Formats: sequence, structure tokens, C-alpha cells
Amino acid sequence: MKYTSNSLNILTAKSYKGIGNAWIVKKIRGNESIEVIVSLLNNAIKGDPTTVDEFTRLKKDFEIKLQEKLQDFCDGFVALGDPHFPQYRGNVKDSEKPIFLYYKGNIDLLSIENKNISVIGLLNPEGTIEERERKIVDDFVKKGATILSGLAIGCDSISHIQSLESHGKTVAILPSPLNNILPKKNKDLAFKIVEEGGLLVTEYGNDFKSPMELSSRYKERDRLQALFCDTIVLAASYAQNSAERWKMIGQKLDSGARLAMGFAREYGISRAVMYDKSLDEQNPMFDLNRDLIQEEKDIVIINQENLSQTVSQIIQKKTINKNVTVVQKNLFD
Repeated sequence: MKYTSNSLNILTAKSYKGIGNAWIVKKIRGNESIEVIVSLLNNAIKGDPTTVDEFTRLKKDFEIKLQEKLQDFCDGFVALGDPHFPQYRGNVKDSEKPIFLYYKGNIDLLSIENKNISVIGLLNPEGTIEERERKIVDDFVKKGATILSGLAIGCDSISHIQSLESHGKTVAILPSPLNNILPKKNKDLAFKIVEEGGLLVTEYGNDFKSPMELSSRYKERDRLQALFCDTIVLAASYAQNSAERWKMIGQKLDSGARLAMGFAREYGISRAVMYDKSLDEQNPMFDLNRDLIQEEKDIVIINQENLSQTVSQIIQKKTINKNVTVVQKNLFD
């Protein structure tokens, strides 16, 4: 596995009680000495102060455990300040900025220089949704984009599969560690993504301990789908209240796509929806698409008539990013 001393320092610092992403972002730029980090921690943590010796011991323990657990599943991990740690797009608040990523495959696919398009949607697309989504993904790939999605069943899987069939690169953002791919049904697809030059990436090195924690991880995954893309495209999704609208009592129709699209709006990431009024007006699977069109009057709408032209416009749109990353030069196995 590839990693830096800096990434181990950040992982170790975050293990202290009360230390989260926002603190790391505000206090750590990367490459600080252990002495400096320990001093910063002692100004923040409650209770007994830590020491250089204790921090060093914890750091070594993390290194040994990660090597034992992930050696066969993970190519490496990167953290804030590392040369290959990807810059996020948009205006993201400190508590939601990523600081540490485990990966397998080509981590540079998340580079700010790469044109990344997230294509997401619901778990059970029906009718012509898959065919239309495939055409959109194919056109993006042919125009040089890398496709991001969440490896979920349904629209996410369609995005990844079509990317591969179009001879493009695709990135799967996971809610689970790399030694426990979720959903298990897509484990083979995950392996194929890496084999074809793509990327699996996650913030997690350990399994979830409860259904509530897993639910939280899916939400965090959704935020990464937004902040690592230049534009996010919604193929199709129910809205939060679709069951009530269509009197489908007892059914849970909401999807993570709603959260990802919400994060994109919050961060100022460009949003687009697949929608054709003549086909989709009475289809509850497009409730969220319709809601977003009403919410954002200038949202990009992709349909069969404007597909090629609209995809070209999305590809050509420049991403404004003022983030500055301080990097460490030494990357070792």
C-alpha cells in the first residue's frame, strides 16, 4: 500500500475524542511534525494531555492494523496535504470537507484537472430510463468525461457499466471499507472498474457497527458524489413525499439521489436532470426531477432531442475552484 507519514498523522489525530474533519481542516495543513500536532491537540482535547510518545505509538498501531487488514484490498490511502489528495469542487463547509481517503485504482481520476460527471438515480428504474441514461453516459464518456457514481443497484450500476462499455473510466464512491464492498451484489462490478483503469474510493477503513451508522455513511457517500464532480446528473428519482403524492401507502420511495442533489446545490455544483415532459410528466420516478426543475429555473435539462449539444455544453463549462492544497513530497510503499 502507498501512504505517507502525513496521512498516518492525520488519521491518528482524528482518533482523539472531539477531533473531527472541521478541526483538521482548520488546524492542519499537512506535513506538520508530530510535536506540532501534539501541541495543537493538547489545546483542543479535554482531560489528560497527550504526548509525543503516545501519539507515535498510536500512529504505529494504526499503520500495522491497516496493513494487516487492507493490504490485499487497498492500493493506498491519502490525506489532506498529500500530493495525490484530490481537491473538492465548490464551496464546502469545513465539517464536510474530506480529509482522508482509502482507494484502489487510479486516485488521480479525482484530480481537479479531470472532467468528472456524477450520474445517479433510483434503485429500480423502469421503462426507458435505463436506455436513456445509457445514452447520456455514453455521450459524456465519448466527450472525455470520467463518470462518478455510488455503486448502488439501479441507476448507479447503469452509470458504471455503460462507462466501461463505452471504454471510459469510472469512479465508485463507497459507504464501506474496501474489504467489504457494498452492495455485495456489485462486488464483481467493483473489481471490473479497477481492472479497466477506474477507481474505488471510500472514507472508511472499518465496518459499520449499526444500521444507523450505515445510513449515515450513505449520506456521507452522497456528499462525496457531489463535491468531487464538476456537474451532477440525475437520471430519475422519487421525491421525499412521492408515496403520499401517488397514494402508494407503506412504500419507502425516497432515494439517496435527493441528498446528493441537495449537497450539490449547497456547494454550488452545477446540476442537471434527465427529463422529457412528453414521456415523464405522469411518472412518479421523475418526481425529484420535476421538483428540481421547479426549484432551479435555469437547471440543465437533458432529453433525447438536445442530448449531444447539452452534454457538450456541460463538458465545456469550467469549474471554478480556489482551493489551495499544500502537499508532502514523499510517498512511500
